[in-house]
Amino acid sequence: MIVLMIRFLLLLVIVYVIYVTLRYLFNNERKLKAAKEKGAFFFEDDAKNVRKNFLLTYKGALFEGEKYMDNVNGTFTVASIFIHATDEFQLDGFTKENFLWIEQQVHLHYPHATIYWNDTIEQLLRC
Repeated sequence: MIVLMIRFLLLLVIVYVIYVTLRYLFNNERKLKAAKEKGAFFFEDDAKNVRKNFLLTYKGALFEGEKYMDNVNGTFTVASIFIHATDEFQLDGFTKENFLWIEQQVHLHYPHATIYWNDTIEQLLRC
């Protein structure tokens, strides 16, 4: 009887360890942090929840995008997005082409949205 209980508890521990490992591996915050450290692009978004902002990282800089809904062609969809850098000191070395590339990537997810940047980046894009 005790042997069966120990086996059952051991099985529960193994299942729990597998669950925690899989949860860690598929965690978007971990993927975002890893992509930021590598300087890669990563886009984290809950497309079903318009109220939740999206995060993206590119070349080691972290950006946050605020989504706003509006009536476009008779349906409610994300019509405008305001993107800002969480730390503007991370933007050292960014060019206009980098921001335009980020806009293209956001348009893949929200094709009807107009993208607005914070004032500092907007001035660079006007030049």
